[in-house]
Amino acid sequence: MTLMILTSTMVASQTKDTHVLDLKKSVLHWKGFYTFKISEHHGEVYFKNGEIATIDERITGGSFLIDMNSITNEDYTLKRGPVKHLKDTDFFDVAKFPEAKLVLTSVEYFPNTNTHEIYADLTIKGITKNIKFYADVDGIKKTMIAHFKIDRTLWGITYNNKAKDHAISDAIEFKAFLQF
Repeated sequence: MTLMILTSTMVASQTKDTHVLDLKKSVLHWKGFYTFKISEHHGEVYFKNGEIATIDERITGGSFLIDMNSITNEDYTLKRGPVKHLKDTDFFDVAKFPEAKLVLTSVEYFPNTNTHEIYADLTIKGITKNIKFYADVDGIKKTMIAHFKIDRTLWGITYNNKAKDHAISDAIEFKAFLQF
C-alpha cells in the first residue's frame, strides 16, 4: 500500500509540457551532392507545424509536418538551380506528396554532453523509415539543432543523371534549426 502511494505521488509530481514550434524561426536546411563532381545544391524547406513533448524538461516525443511545397534552392534564386525539378516526380513528387513528416519515437538524453540521441520515423513520398540522429537542445533559448543524412533511394527518390560525371550522390544532408 505504501509503495502504491509513493508511486502515484511520484507520477503526479512529474511536469508534462508541450512546446510548439515557432514556424517563423524554424527551418530545415538541405544539401545534395554530385558523386564525381565537386558541386552541390542546397536550400531550405519549412514546417507546417511541429511540437515536442517533455516530462520534467526531458524530451519524450514530438512530431513535425514539413511543407514540401516550400522547398527552395539557393542556386535557383541565382537562376541556376532546380526547384521545379525537385518538386517533380524525379525527386519529391510534391503534387502527390505535399508533406513530409518526422515523428520522434525514442529519445535518450546524455547529460555529460547535453546531447539527445533520437530515433524517429521519417515519412517522405508516403514511405516511412526509421532514422537516428543527435540533437543539441538549449532549454534557455528553447532551441534544438540536429544534423543528419539519409539515403534518398530508401524513400523512392531515385533520379540520377546518366552522365557519370554528373551522377547525384544518394545522400541528402539535413540540418534542422528549431525554435520553440
